[in-house]
Amino acid sequence: MSTYPISPVSFADVRLDPGFWKKRIQTNRDVTVPHVLGQCEATGRIQNFIKAADENPGAWCSDYPYDDSDVYKCIEGAAHTLRTHKNDELESTLDTLIEHIGRAQHRDGYLYPFASFEFGEDAQGRSRDWWYGPGRWDKVHLHSHELYNVGHLYEAAVAHFEATGKRPLLNIAIKNADLVSSTFGPGPDQRQTIPGHQEIELGLIRLFRATGESRYLETADFFISNRGEARFGLTGGEYWQNHIRVTEQKHAVGHAVRAAYMYSGMAELGMLSGQTAYLESLDSIWDDVVSKKLYITGGIGSTGDGEGFQNAYELPNDTAYCETCAAIANIFWNHSMFLVHGESKYIDVL
Repeated sequence: MSTYPISPVSFADVRLDPGFWKKRIQTNRDVTVPHVLGQCEATGRIQNFIKAADENPGAWCSDYPYDDSDVYKCIEGAAHTLRTHKNDELESTLDTLIEHIGRAQHRDGYLYPFASFEFGEDAQGRSRDWWYGPGRWDKVHLHSHELYNVGHLYEAAVAHFEATGKRPLLNIAIKNADLVSSTFGPGPDQRQTIPGHQEIELGLIRLFRATGESRYLETADFFISNRGEARFGLTGGEYWQNHIRVTEQKHAVGHAVRAAYMYSGMAELGMLSGQTAYLESLDSIWDDVVSKKLYITGGIGSTGDGEGFQNAYELPNDTAYCETCAAIANIFWNHSMFLVHGESKYIDVL
């Protein structure tokens, strides 16, 4: 298997002298991480996991079914701080939180607390039926976040294992990924469906790198390589980057967060599996973004209507959307592009 031509230095092997970055990383560690954990508690996100273990959990405790992902990202961020600075209290807090997640997981590995709760409408008036189908995976190709959420779980699990050597969250992730890999794919007994919101691909690749389990890489490739196939039923194809096969895409379209997550996954897969067609497509898309659809600040996704890309040079100042999710995804993508090509222009955008 191929890997990146450039191998990044692990942040755990870097020591910073006092100054700009050290001060801000300390603030993140001492203030931001505890604050975000507190917000996950205060907004019901953690309570969702606790109540999901009940036979009748009642009403959903937070606002949206993708709120699980915030908990997973917080665990990931906290784990990264533990990698360089031991903190027994924080480690204990994460251990307890991971126990809640484990109790919310089904015996077969399924993990999506929202499916067990009552839910009326969200702030935009969207009902449970809009967010989730009659059963598991029925709307995963549309608005369900069953796969999106666990993609973030996989990333958190690897980060936590690398930081602490503890396996409970990694085992939860592996159990779920085994279920996903056996459920989705090209086989006659598998669901030939792709996720509406890309992200799980990155999580599966991260889990593959940590475990060496090739099924995870194959599932990630299935999800990406089959976009653009009409049989998967995504309407409004450009919004989901599902209008044509990814290897035929030359321009950035649709939801900017979904797109940049997908581009990051394509870069990873292009190197790990030697599929140069992914990389050739990405070169064209990157040129399209940087020359026509990127704000001078580095922001992408200029419209709030769909959180996405507009036509070339449509970069309004007063209504610029450019949300943080898109910024993070753009960082991931440009980091991967640099590791592939080694050109400083990707670090400039990052």
